[in-house]
Amino acid sequence: PFAEKYKCTVALHNHREGPEDFGKAVEMSKHFWINLDVGHFFATGNDPIAFIKANHARITNLHLKDRKANNGPDMPFGQGDTPLKEVLLLVKKEKYKFPCNIELVGPAGPKQELTVCLNYCKDTLA
Repeated sequence: PFAEKYKCTVALHNHREGPEDFGKAVEMSKHFWINLDVGHFFATGNDPIAFIKANHARITNLHLKDRKANNGPDMPFGQGDTPLKEVLLLVKKEKYKFPCNIELVGPAGPKQELTVCLNYCKDTLA
């Protein structure tokens, strides 16, 4: 009711949730949208590419994170199993307007980790 009353967008973020969970949530209100974490989504056995294609109109933004499959750990960009390159290239090809946010994970500290992640994205999109 709050989102309806004040006409505010609520962006729902996933950790273990999949397509069915998002589907049920966005059906509840036109103000409920999706903040898709592609790393979590993939690691729990879901296809982020197919989901983005089918639901891009209700996505507010993407969290870019690389993880190993089967609920595996977070990994540096390019070392996990998440199809990050394919996600980035899909967003570029389709000219989706939502932002892609780097979700910084790593022990080397923000400056070094963010530089590695950003360079990965730049190289992929070049």
